[in-house]
Amino acid sequence: MIDATDTALVVEGGGMRNSYTAPAIVRFIEEDVRFGWVGGVSAGAAHTVNYVSRDAHRARESFTNFVAHEKFGGWMSLARGTGYFNAEFIYEGSNDILPFDWETFDANRDTEVHIEAVRADTGHTVTWNRKDLLSTELIGQVTRASSTLPKVMPMGSIDGIPYVDGALGISGGLLIDAALNAGFSKFLVLATKERDYVRPANTRPMATRRLFTKHPAVAEALIARPPRYNASKDKILQLEKEGRAKVLFPEHMSVDASERNVTKLNANYLLGKAQMEREWNGWVEFLSA
Repeated sequence: MIDATDTALVVEGGGMRNSYTAPAIVRFIEEDVRFGWVGGVSAGAAHTVNYVSRDAHRARESFTNFVAHEKFGGWMSLARGTGYFNAEFIYEGSNDILPFDWETFDANRDTEVHIEAVRADTGHTVTWNRKDLLSTELIGQVTRASSTLPKVMPMGSIDGIPYVDGALGISGGLLIDAALNAGFSKFLVLATKERDYVRPANTRPMATRRLFTKHPAVAEALIARPPRYNASKDKILQLEKEGRAKVLFPEHMSVDASERNVTKLNANYLLGKAQMEREWNGWVEFLSA
């Protein structure tokens, strides 16, 4: 066991790009690394709940072989109205295929959980912590809410409130402020964008607003995301410079967020695993200091 209860694990989303960071989640589980806090949005929320439930198999399968299921999604699914990624199936209807270990999640009290999504009606960021996640059903709903890409996936709702991707919230998709506000001063960050990536500004705000006439708050969140993301990224880089953060920036990412080819996703997983293994000893030294 590696006691990292003084460290926060921050997990970036990125759709199927998270096949690259899944090996790190698997290794944390296998080596029994105990972070004090873990937070993620979008696909990072899936990594978060898989880590806390200590399920290495689910952590890998969710971003590799699971996409081969006929109900997972695709262009026909989009045409039917169930989304390019069939969020209802992926997050709420697949427990018989990738069962969620509720008992282990519930018993793992050493780690605080932080997941965010954005209200589609108001644009406000909503947070769920461990105390709010009271059942497997709710975890599926919250993870879906945090992962719902506008126009790509149908919106889910919780208690009648519609939600979209947590990356459209105040963090821009990187929950470093939330980890700082939780009182942590050490951070391990799993990023899915390269070190030098800067999110470009939205150069067509009027077109974005026209696309979301029914949900104007979503349009404003999309327009506001780039500076929010870049500010969070700059903060992470500064913390890294100060020696307070270790960051996995992908060096050989080979898929994009929408990839559904199982062979390519497993190859990307192995690329991420190779980088993680190169950096592992440095992570352990950092976590143990």
